[in-house]
Amino acid sequence: MGGQSSVLFKASDYLHPRYWPMWCTFGGLRLVSLLPYRAALTVGRLLGQLLFLISGSRQKVVDINLVRCFAEKSIEERNRIKMECYRNLGVSLIEMAMCWWWSADRLKPLVEIEGRQHLDAVLASGRGAILLTGHYTSLEIGGRLLTLFMPLQGMYRTQRNQMFDSYLYTRRHSYLVDIVSRKNTRQLIRGIRGGIPTWYAPDQDFKSERNVFAPFLGVATATISASSRLAQASNAVMLPYYPERKKDGSGYLLHIGAPLENVPSDDEVGDATAINHSIETWVREFPENYMWIYQRFKTRPPGEPPFYP
Repeated sequence: MGGQSSVLFKASDYLHPRYWPMWCTFGGLRLVSLLPYRAALTVGRLLGQLLFLISGSRQKVVDINLVRCFAEKSIEERNRIKMECYRNLGVSLIEMAMCWWWSADRLKPLVEIEGRQHLDAVLASGRGAILLTGHYTSLEIGGRLLTLFMPLQGMYRTQRNQMFDSYLYTRRHSYLVDIVSRKNTRQLIRGIRGGIPTWYAPDQDFKSERNVFAPFLGVATATISASSRLAQASNAVMLPYYPERKKDGSGYLLHIGAPLENVPSDDEVGDATAINHSIETWVREFPENYMWIYQRFKTRPPGEPPFYP
């Protein structure tokens, strides 16, 4: 949120024994999804602790990211963030099951929206709306919950596991107006111009695409310049979007911020800086909710040594 295009799921296509582990995974998630909300989250946090124990070298990526982004924090505080990040990753798997199998009636009591007026004002003005979010562990549930209140289209990146990719694609199709490949810019633009709010998370290292270096949490970061071009081509406004898990375990608060000022512009680096700043604002407030397992800083400016071994 590469490879061949995703297709709708058909169970008979995945009967070979190599798919049995994924069937077992789906079965486990389906069972957990039958639990009450708070109990399901508890299972998710325990699952996250298991992921921590078996993650091996991936922990080194998390450590490097946290040192680069939060050098001012003590090692104890960074370790706390790392552990909470893994617990939240476990919760995100359970939330994915909720997205797939919980009804709208079951989900709606868990969610509140803050800042809906910003989005309504943009749409009323006749412009398109891009809901700019990041790769937070609450990303998936944040998209599903928005669809309870409005039509929504999202960008999609093909997953490596073919069975998982097909099922994820199919389930997202059941609640999103459209799922668009990140390479199919024309289709995405048509939806934005048609007044469909668009769920968009550009904070990944796409080395094959056109990038500029802009600061993100104090680090020069390869940032795709396509984001501002997308907004320009679709006459869209970018609004920060963050799905917060309430600390008391009672549900979610969806934050929609005021539009980014002067984005898009003719300054690609300036636009990338504003986009990164929007995402990092929430990362600084809730660092344990960012997906630190990604090699976000893999591409370095010319002459700079790599961060990751």
